Amino acid sequence: METFDLRYPFTRPAAAPNSVVLAMGFFDGVHLGHQAVLAKARELATAKGVPLAVMTYDHHPHIVFQKLPNQYQYLSPIKRQNELFAATGVDVVYRVSFTSKLAKLSPQAFVDEVLMTLHPLAVVAGFDHTYGGDVKVANMEHLPEFVAGRFEVVSVPKADFHHEKIGSRTIHEVLEAGNVDLANEMLGYTYQTTGVIVHGEALGRTLGFPTANVLTPADEKIPGVGVYGVRIKIADKWYDGDASVGYNQTIGEGRPKTLEIFIFDFHEEIYGENVEVQWCHYVRGMEKFNGLEALVDQLHQDEVDVRAFFASK
Repeated sequence: METFDLRYPFTRPAAAPNSVVLAMGFFDGVHLGHQAVLAKARELATAKGVPLAVMTYDHHPHIVFQKLPNQYQYLSPIKRQNELFAATGVDVVYRVSFTSKLAKLSPQAFVDEVLMTLHPLAVVAGFDHTYGGDVKVANMEHLPEFVAGRFEVVSVPKADFHHEKIGSRTIHEVLEAGNVDLANEMLGYTYQTTGVIVHGEALGRTLGFPTANVLTPADEKIPGVGVYGVRIKIADKWYDGDASVGYNQTIGEGRPKTLEIFIFDFHEEIYGENVEVQWCHYVRGMEKFNGLEALVDQLHQDEVDVRAFFASK
């Protein structure tokens, strides 16, 4: 898969293919709705005998349009998104820098100066995709008017899950609520994040449950407070474990939010290791226990529950 980073105004890269079928969207998470768009684009690309290309953006458009209270957190930062694109058979990725200049383009200018530059034979996008500041006209319904027959336009209908539209915003909310099981169904794969192993306070070790403290990138979405069954990848090998996202309130008040993973049957020192974490199953919410003995009892039960979950798979 080839990737090209572009900034408006741009010309088509010399190494880019002459003609493509272009899937258009932000694709955060590359969830089942996005996968439907990519599948339709792949079908057209195969029929036309040209590569499947994706045009997406280097950061979320919200950063340009509004002041955000916190740093935006992605379901799939660029590296992960590229992995997901490659897994779905994308041949070329055009990643355009989303700037004020690009956002202010009229729909006609967007078609003429952006889309036409990439030589599409067809453009495919979700039914609700927009491509300019005035969403009343810069939408898929009006796109054929601006294209004027120069390429085919295909709008993909919404993907539903139990009568609810699958969307990145919904998946964000589901993850924040801790429901990784539902998020994984909407994504079509197991949600995954990254991090590096750092020193913690070694509290788990004193309780008989040594944990790996994972420092996660600020721009990655971590599920909400709770206990989870996870898999963690260390040096190309995956291990089962249970993860705690929370504040260790049993130990004391006013503590920072942390991600700690008790890795089953693992006894190596791994500080500084870059890891990947798959969020497989929600176990329980976070609780404040009446003393360390009650906490340890619950940690034993968490291990039993998570081991049983993985054994059932």
